[in-house]
Amino acid sequence: MNEQANKQNIYSFELFPPKTREGLERLRHNVERLNAVGPQYFSVTYGAGGSTRDRTFETVSLLRSQGIDTAPHLSCIGSDRAEISQILRHYLEQDVHRIVALRGDLPSGMGAGATGELRYANELVAFIRQKTGETFHIEVAAYPEVHPQAPNAKQDIQNFKRKVDAGADAAITQYFYNADGYFAFVDACRRCDIRIPIVPGVMPITNYTRLARFSDACGAEIPRWVRKRLEAYAHDIESIRELGHEVVWSLCRRLLDGGAPGIHFYTMNQAAPTLRLWRDLGLGSPTG
Repeated sequence: MNEQANKQNIYSFELFPPKTREGLERLRHNVERLNAVGPQYFSVTYGAGGSTRDRTFETVSLLRSQGIDTAPHLSCIGSDRAEISQILRHYLEQDVHRIVALRGDLPSGMGAGATGELRYANELVAFIRQKTGETFHIEVAAYPEVHPQAPNAKQDIQNFKRKVDAGADAAITQYFYNADGYFAFVDACRRCDIRIPIVPGVMPITNYTRLARFSDACGAEIPRWVRKRLEAYAHDIESIRELGHEVVWSLCRRLLDGGAPGIHFYTMNQAAPTLRLWRDLGLGSPTG
């Protein structure tokens, strides 16, 4: 990929709010390393039902204090319009102009009756547009391997189109390890007149047990050959990391060479695996 293509593409890093002061300090150090390569923005996750709201605010404040373009996640499940309006005002006061708008999940133990006033992400996108016009650049989620709660792939794309029609500017996909699935999904979206950028989400592989747990929960498929090779390494952490890097580098290369509009890296708050991919993909060198 040439330098001009790099400049046109969207590269971003996702973080989650640390639970402890020590975690926040580690994150501060990793943010400095990640930001040195010049991503377009960092996103910050938001727990089920807003359960990490204060810690999300704190992480966003850390990023904004360094002048970093930041896209907080905002979910509507478990929140009412007044609360969402308050959060939007809070971010505007911090000069935040990106939002990742999600339906979100209810915290465990809460029944379906606690879903809040807005039940779906398209309703949240429409509400943000109603309240703030074009002030926010809105990203939404997309699922190349089909949302685990969708009845079928056709319905899943229809749900995605509702978010786009409500005013979404771009989409970030759930992570995956099958480039063919991503390209087939994008083709299906284009046939449905979905024209926004669909940026693939990529998660580095550093811990097989954790990856398997995440993937089983969210419906992301780990190819059988990758699972079998990772399982064979058992507790050989270095071999897992080397294979993981090889698998994810190859995936990213195929995505970029095939015309993907960039990559959203799920960093898991670790700098080294993502920076190694960044370097080996030729996306640029740290500036400091």
